[in-house]
Amino acid sequence: MATDEELRQRYLLLLPQLDERERRLLIAADALEEGRGGISRVARASGYCRATIYHGLRELHAEDVVADGYIRHPGGGRKRVEALDPMIMTALEQLLQSATRGDPESTLQWSSKSCGKLARELTALGHPVSPTPVRRLIKDLDFRLQSTRKVLEGGNHPDRDAQFQHIHATVQEALAAGEPVISVDCKKKELVGAFANKGREYHPTGQPEEVNVYDYPDTAEGKALPYGVYDIGANEGWVSVGVTHDTAVFAVATIRHWWTRLGQPRYPQATRLVICADGGGSNGSRCRLWKRELQTLADETGLVLSVCHFSPGTSKWNKIEHRLFGQISMNWRGKPLVSYRVVVELIGKTTTKTGLRVHADLDETDYPTGIKVTDAELAEVQLTGDAFHGEWNYTISPHNRAAS
Repeated sequence: MATDEELRQRYLLLLPQLDERERRLLIAADALEEGRGGISRVARASGYCRATIYHGLRELHAEDVVADGYIRHPGGGRKRVEALDPMIMTALEQLLQSATRGDPESTLQWSSKSCGKLARELTALGHPVSPTPVRRLIKDLDFRLQSTRKVLEGGNHPDRDAQFQHIHATVQEALAAGEPVISVDCKKKELVGAFANKGREYHPTGQPEEVNVYDYPDTAEGKALPYGVYDIGANEGWVSVGVTHDTAVFAVATIRHWWTRLGQPRYPQATRLVICADGGGSNGSRCRLWKRELQTLADETGLVLSVCHFSPGTSKWNKIEHRLFGQISMNWRGKPLVSYRVVVELIGKTTTKTGLRVHADLDETDYPTGIKVTDAELAEVQLTGDAFHGEWNYTISPHNRAAS
């Protein structure tokens, strides 16, 4: 089977030597020889429209067709719209560019740029045209259908890179000393029930798993809130699947479960725990309840808790996002999360070639929202801010250690 480039070179050499009917028959024969997808490939390589190729195919298969000898002169036939209206390309480009660059005066700025709408706009501007040639003209202007790309991170703090370096240095120092380092965050909430889940998996042909047509929350069994703890040094994860609310109490309770079940047995001599967290949410740098609960955890475990928050708009750099949550999403793609047990089992069975292990458990505790932390309670927290951005980087020490 010839490549697209080989087909293109073939047509550049042969088509100029043939008349109209011979060209039509040649590309039709090539489309037949290419098999599945041949019409599309030949259309791209030759520049002829699919209708012309279908015409040639009908001629090839028609036994009673006799050529009448009539061949149009070179350049004959219907003229292209840009030949009849040389200004249409300029008008189309202005429409596309104004919508792309955010021109508030553009009528297309607040609507989709479909070929039909572009054709209507051009017609209103005095360039009558149908959607089909507009589709070709758009390609000639080097515009293509493209989805949005997630690259903008929001606010760009001047110390963004310096904070990355600070977190890296803190993590490497702790790992070198044999101290535990964890990355924490809450994954996206999931509806529990027979709802569609993005992705695909293998099923017998024509037998996909059936799910609800509508994803109405009131028809769900509940909602699952997977809060994760990723042990960076051990490449191991713990996920507590909550059933009520993502609060700071739930976040610290998950860290407590991880420490009791996995952390303490693995690090029996640890005196310090480094926690890398996002700058907002239940584990946000400004959350009073988060700090109060961490103080309780420090008192219970005797650990000094060193917390490093990522600067605003950089949460996707938190290692748990791609080393744990991304793997969980790939493991359960295409599978309806029909029950809490299914959610827990799918999370717990997540593995990677690099040795990731994940433990999961259901946390049915009710974590109410709206808990207020008074100034007096906050003053009891043994918090020491670092010299570099103490609001992002701080240490919480146990009371018994502070007293001694």
